[in-house]
Formats: sequence, structure tokens, C-alpha cells
Amino acid sequence: MKYTIIYLFWLYSYNVAFENKETLLKENEKNTSRFIEFPDKEGVVHKIDIDAKISQASKLLLSNINHSTNEYLLYTRRNILSPDTLKMNDVQSITSSHFKVNNPTAVIVHGWTQNRNSPINMALRNALLTKADHNVIVLDWSVIADKDYVTAVVGVPRVGQRLGQFLAFLSLVTGTSFKTMHLMGHSLGAHVVGNAGRTLHGQLGRITGLDPAGPLWNINSRRLRESDAIYVEAIHTNGGIYGLIEPVAAADFYPNGGISQPGCDTNTCNHNRSWRLFAASILFDHLTARKCSTNLQLILDNCRGNTTKLGNDNLHKSGTGVYRLSTKGNFPY
Repeated sequence: MKYTIIYLFWLYSYNVAFENKETLLKENEKNTSRFIEFPDKEGVVHKIDIDAKISQASKLLLSNINHSTNEYLLYTRRNILSPDTLKMNDVQSITSSHFKVNNPTAVIVHGWTQNRNSPINMALRNALLTKADHNVIVLDWSVIADKDYVTAVVGVPRVGQRLGQFLAFLSLVTGTSFKTMHLMGHSLGAHVVGNAGRTLHGQLGRITGLDPAGPLWNINSRRLRESDAIYVEAIHTNGGIYGLIEPVAAADFYPNGGISQPGCDTNTCNHNRSWRLFAASILFDHLTARKCSTNLQLILDNCRGNTTKLGNDNLHKSGTGVYRLSTKGNFPY
């Protein structure tokens, strides 16, 4: 019943009164309880008071987000298990690393309460390096991400700006083109990479938002958007609950309708399925979605438009619109 209500609200918002979308979303947030639920890195669901005041210590931390707040760990096929640490304004940290200008660069950004050792980093790193020799950079922003959810949300834009500035420095030192960079972020990390791309004026080759976080982002102007890179896509797997349900990218993919996933019995599983599907798509490029011309087609699984692939590591990928596909409950889905 809950999922049916979510679908109906979505259908109403986008098909019946699209021109009033912002008003409807504001009204929806206004009528939402001050308490939301969101999972931490262990999958434990926390009840979060969105009206809670940020502590003085957290305010001080947020006001001092600088280039030492983010940590950048470089993996390549020559150092799969022992990353190089890249540092902003430290040329030698880059020139003495395993970074190769001729290889594409992929940046992985985790979500709330996570860190460099989180499963998403290992899964996407391994998939990318199995597929081809990449410069895989894992952003560890746990200094901010490990704080309470509201504090982490407030910190996302500046964390993303610092990432964008670092990539500009990396490009300056190595001569690497922004067009060869693919940023991928899960949950809050999706909004981090969006802000990084915005800092670089949309010059990045590609951004993939993996179930972009929903709570406190429905009408947040700093969320991921389609102009943040040359090509921006979002994979929605727990829309309306832990992730955003409305389209935010140039191409928005809704596996199995975008709310719940086969083989999952928790919303944490649904939320994480986005990066698991993405990892599988990098390895096999086998998940084909069909374009939907209306949201009713999407809801009824009756999309009839052109097909395109979900995910993969193609830096020259393109496309616009809303896409649906069906997947299985087990890897490779």
C-alpha cells in the first residue's frame, strides 16, 4: 500500500501538475513529520530530527571544511591493494603516484557514515580495474559524513566544491582532460559529485548518481542536477524512501520501478542495490533499459521507447529521459 501511495503521488505531481512541481514538493515536505529515517553504514536505521539544531562543534567543523577534510586515495592495476594518497597543492604527491594520464579517471564517493573501507568503494574499484586500467580515486569524506545526518547534509556542497577544486588541480598538474573523468556517488555522495561538477562548470565527462539521497533534498537547490556534467545519469532504486523518486538527471533509470528491488527485504538493501547494479554493469554492460514516454508507462512497466544501457563505464555515453528495466535478485542481476 505504501509503495502504491508513493507511485500515485509521483504520477499526480508529474503528469497532472508538472508546472507546479516545486509548489507540490514544498507542500509535501511541509506536511512531512519532522522525523525521518535513514540507514548508517551498518544498515542500522536511525530516526533523525530534521529540526534539530546543529551543535556548536559541528558548526565550527562545517565552517572549516578545507582541502585537508577530503582524502583522495588512488588505485590502479599496479597498486590495487595499496593506494597512493593524492594531496591538494602537493604536486609531488601526484607526479610520484601511479596516476597515468592516458587512462580514464573514475572518482568514487561514499554516503552517510561511510569511509574509504566501505563496500561500495571496493566493489566499484574492483569492477573498474577488472574492466580496464583506470585511475580510480576514492574520496574519503568521513570527517563530515560520520556526523549526524543533518550536519552531513549541510556539509555536502562544500565537500563537493573541494572535490571539484582538487580535480582542477589534478588536471593542471597532469594535463588530464575533465572529459576523461567519471564521478560516481551513492546517496549523499551523489549530491557531493553534483556539487563537484558544478564547481567545474559542467565540464566533467560523466556523473552517475546512485540512488541520490532523498531526505532533505526534495527542494534543495544544491542537489544533483543534469547540468553538472556533459552527461549526468541517476539510478533510482529506493525512490521516495531513502532516495529521490523524481528525475534529477539527463537520464534517470528506474530498475524494477525504482522503489523496491527483487531479492531485497529492507529499504537499506533497496538503497544499496543502485551501486551493486552499477558494479555489475561495469563488468558486463548487460542491463538494458527502455525509454518511457509517460510516467504511467513507467509505473505499469509498459515503456516502449528506444533502449539504452544502465550504467557501464562508457565516457561517451549520452541520452535523455526516463528509463525502466527489470532485473533479477542476485548478481549479476
